[in-house]
Amino acid sequence: MEKSRRKFLQQAALAGTGLALADVSGLLASESNNKNNEIKNGIMNKLIKSKGYAGTDKESPLKYWEFERRAIGDYDILIDIKFSGICHSDIHTIRDHWGPQKYPQVPGHEIAGVVAAVGNKVTKFKVGDKAGVGCIVNSCMECTSCKNGEEHHCETTGMVGTYGAPDTTSPSGITQGGYSNNIVVTEHFAVKIPQNIDLQYAASLLCAGITTYSPMMKTGIKKGDKVGVIGIGGLGHLAVKIATAKGADVYAFTTSADKVKDIKSFGAKEVIIVDEKQEQLKPLFGKLDYMISTVPYAYEMSNYISCVKPNGFFTQVGQPINGELTINNFNMIFNRVNFNGSLIGGIPETQEVMDYCSLNKIYPQIEIIKADEINDAWDKVVNKKARYRYVIDASTF
Repeated sequence: MEKSRRKFLQQAALAGTGLALADVSGLLASESNNKNNEIKNGIMNKLIKSKGYAGTDKESPLKYWEFERRAIGDYDILIDIKFSGICHSDIHTIRDHWGPQKYPQVPGHEIAGVVAAVGNKVTKFKVGDKAGVGCIVNSCMECTSCKNGEEHHCETTGMVGTYGAPDTTSPSGITQGGYSNNIVVTEHFAVKIPQNIDLQYAASLLCAGITTYSPMMKTGIKKGDKVGVIGIGGLGHLAVKIATAKGADVYAFTTSADKVKDIKSFGAKEVIIVDEKQEQLKPLFGKLDYMISTVPYAYEMSNYISCVKPNGFFTQVGQPINGELTINNFNMIFNRVNFNGSLIGGIPETQEVMDYCSLNKIYPQIEIIKADEINDAWDKVVNKKARYRYVIDASTF
């Protein structure tokens, strides 16, 4: 009897200790959660301090600028930017080549970084995930195009570009881009970056990669096709790499003789150096299955188009000043080539190219620069000196 009583008392004591420990543990957990919630609510309710480089008018060099981004909403994520690519579109936009702009304006739509905070209803990302932002940060999400993953062709509001677009949620009145240390974006418009690709390489895939990948996939290039790529710069060198990975025989067209060795290393079967008379194009008339041009200025393009087989496709992705190109329609009615343009790609397809390039180790050839080298890099891009994509180290802002 005494043994049973002693056992009962021991069990009761242990149970009491357990309850006491549970109470203490629960209290500590509650205090920790409250503290985390206070920190989170503090971030969510405040505008986000940012710093970067902005254009202040259409002629001056970019300058350092401190600014604010919107507070983090329920479906937003805050990305600490690690790398940001330089695209010719940045130059065209800030220099007023595509229409009047509002300043100050931070360009940049090749953004790769790490998620620093998430809104209360975010499910796609968690803190610490690698994430990227390309050319789009919003759309209506209700029209047919948006529902089909073609957000860049939103039929109601139109897509909201990553920089320079009117934005009532932005303290500056416009979207501000990736030449900065952070960005707040709706989770849907952020892309997951796989663990097996470094952020410095992932950045350029978010514009240069998707801009060339999308039209080539829609055309259905396949193994053995003869694919022409005009202009071997930031976009063009990735077009060569992607088409080669798909099994195509790539014919690369350039005006820069010093790029030949590089272009062959990207996988091109043949490199054609073209001069002003374009005589080098004539032997290829009617020989290619498909052609993509990344040239960002107006150029004499009719002879290039004639290199495509009858009923084949020629896609222009480079966007010249004011979008103006000249085509000799006499050439077109006889060569029977289908001419088209292409913008970028929707969010699902941007995720697709990121995953494809990561899986197949297709990386852009880049040069990492500091923030105070941006203006010099812009001059080099315009003068065809980039080899082949400048990427800004965001820790230097």
